[in-house]
Amino acid sequence: MNLNKLKDIFGSFGCNRIFIKILAENDNSKNQVYLGGSFEILNILPISEITADNSGNWQRQRFKAKLNFSWIGEDGHLNSAPCAQLILYPKYPEVRFSGFLNKVENPPSELMTQRLLNRLLFLGVTKEGNTIGYVSHPDSQVSNEFFQIPNIEEIGVFKVLNILIDQNNKERLLNELKRIHNLQWIESKRLDRAGNLHPCISSNCGGYTLEAELGITPNGFSEPDFFGWEIKQFGVRSFNHLNNPVITLMTPEPTGGVYTSKGVEFFIRNYGYPDLLGRNDRLNFGGIHKADETHFRTNLKLVLVGFDGSSGKITDTGGCIALIDKKDNEVATWSFLSLIKHWNKKHNQACYVPSLSRKNGIRYYYFGKTILLGFGTDFQFFLKQMKIGNIYYDPGIKMENASNVFKIKRRSQFRIKAGNLKSLYKNHEVIDLTV
Repeated sequence: MNLNKLKDIFGSFGCNRIFIKILAENDNSKNQVYLGGSFEILNILPISEITADNSGNWQRQRFKAKLNFSWIGEDGHLNSAPCAQLILYPKYPEVRFSGFLNKVENPPSELMTQRLLNRLLFLGVTKEGNTIGYVSHPDSQVSNEFFQIPNIEEIGVFKVLNILIDQNNKERLLNELKRIHNLQWIESKRLDRAGNLHPCISSNCGGYTLEAELGITPNGFSEPDFFGWEIKQFGVRSFNHLNNPVITLMTPEPTGGVYTSKGVEFFIRNYGYPDLLGRNDRLNFGGIHKADETHFRTNLKLVLVGFDGSSGKITDTGGCIALIDKKDNEVATWSFLSLIKHWNKKHNQACYVPSLSRKNGIRYYYFGKTILLGFGTDFQFFLKQMKIGNIYYDPGIKMENASNVFKIKRRSQFRIKAGNLKSLYKNHEVIDLTV
């Protein structure tokens, strides 16, 4: 095996990038492999499921995230590792990789059971959203060639090799966004999964139009949109006022409380209210709900159960975001388990692009020159911003024809003002594309 052959193998499975961890002596099957001091690894490696181990006191609690993982053999074939998982310790916090040798045919046991400095662990995400890996000896040809590469990109504890393109990914992204900005007004459009172009006629086609210009087709897993970058568009009224627009971060359905145990109809009839615009026979449930505040119209309070705002850490792996009534009954809850997996889709590197829109028979979009790049997110950043009120619950749930054959629309939204996006990332850059 040499480095070029290894890159070809990763590329043959659809991997755009390879993440390389230089292993310490303690990085082995007994002690687990350390993958970082935050949960941002979840934005790199897609997980298939996540569970909570909350036995004992909170200091011993942890999350376990299942990986669809396989080892690359010396022959280039994959050997499944069905027990591979990430262990998330919220106390520290840190993430470790374990179970990667159990029940594997031809596992790399000789390298992953010993205390040997400067082994290299190569990881990539396939086009199907699975994770594949390879480990090399410090004295191997692969390792020798890797250590001679100058100025290699870094993300967290990883070195990064871009294997399908030669141009710097960030530079490529900025050049493309500058080109799109210079086009000015672009007709609304979208790409389907096969890459075919279609008109986009709804009022929220800004993101689809930008993705179509970038050649991004819809994908069903968490590999980033554009060579490592997740692209997020948001509408503005003026390019001179970029901090005030509200951005929807995610729209997960509740996982517990009255909302799930008795159903959405019961929830709306008991906690909703008549339409404020006087539309007949309609009940709504909406309004901005912030942490530790009782909403004046719904009489429900948003609380964070199992999160310490002062330390910014999860203290209970069975915790949740909850709407509670005046008797402290849980009306709707979102478990940390479900939200961590949902937040995984926000990725480690994100680009936020403002847009103007206009409609003259056909809708058009104009994408701005000032963009925000965010590097390194973590679900606990999300919870901290919710605790201080920067992120809030702003649902748009309604029941039409409530006294007859009713129709329900569900929409639970967690939102933030654009000016507070920076707080969700370890590092950020505001860039003027025309400079």
